[in-house]
Amino acid sequence: MLLNMNQLLKVANEKKFAVPAFNISSLPMLNGVVKTCEELNSPVILEIHPDELSYIGDSFVKTVLDKAYKTKIPVVVHLDHGASLAQVVRAIQDGFTSVMIDGSRLSFEDNIELTKKVVDVAHLVDISVEAEIGTIGSDASDQYGGSRDITYTVPANAKRFIDETGCDTLAVAIGTAHGVYPKDFVPKLKLDLLSEIKELVKIPLVLHGGSSNPDAEIAEAVNRGINKINISSDIKMAFHQKCREVLARSESIREPNVIYPECTEAMCEVVKDKVCLFKANDKVKFY
Repeated sequence: MLLNMNQLLKVANEKKFAVPAFNISSLPMLNGVVKTCEELNSPVILEIHPDELSYIGDSFVKTVLDKAYKTKIPVVVHLDHGASLAQVVRAIQDGFTSVMIDGSRLSFEDNIELTKKVVDVAHLVDISVEAEIGTIGSDASDQYGGSRDITYTVPANAKRFIDETGCDTLAVAIGTAHGVYPKDFVPKLKLDLLSEIKELVKIPLVLHGGSSNPDAEIAEAVNRGINKINISSDIKMAFHQKCREVLARSESIREPNVIYPECTEAMCEVVKDKVCLFKANDKVKFY
């Protein structure tokens, strides 16, 4: 069941849960994520970053859409961290039902201007738009935007931004970081700040950099109004760590149907944990 983000997150906002958004860049990842969410009766967001799209190609998006159309669970196909109107238009042409425009590293006024342009285009064809204000941290190898330092979202700015752009969802910076956290970095979410933002704005809020945070903090963020949480590093680490183990058993292993099943299974264990942590399991009944 293919939806746009407005249709998906309206329910999550009302029922106070978060829909998991998993970055996928291969067929085993796609199949594993959808199968696990089907088993748990969970809605899901299938995210593809422009760098991932450059790798898998536009034709692969047709496979993703086919999977979304044929499953009974609600699915959104979402462009993650689009950086330009051109990237957004490409995603719309490919069939994405939701797009993100990330102008968080621009000035506040320029971010508003860029986001409004994307909203004007996307809303013409019923595509929902996610935007971001404030920046979340990242490690040195991060490919997904952000910065070394965190610029926290200012609640009043969040309200003004939404009012002026008409965006449908908003990613907020409350203390997370992209990628895998360095050993000397201890993440700490500003949950009171999240509550202040939620008090002022009514659209669904998004948490980026959701990998590796303590479960208790993530659960409380959901309780306080986060409705979409991005997960990329955690599932990819599980997949590729198991892949290394499988390949280490024998130099003669070469068939994908021998290598990947165990890798997918390891990834799916993480998917299960995230779905349940976000309270998205057994929520298909509300759609």
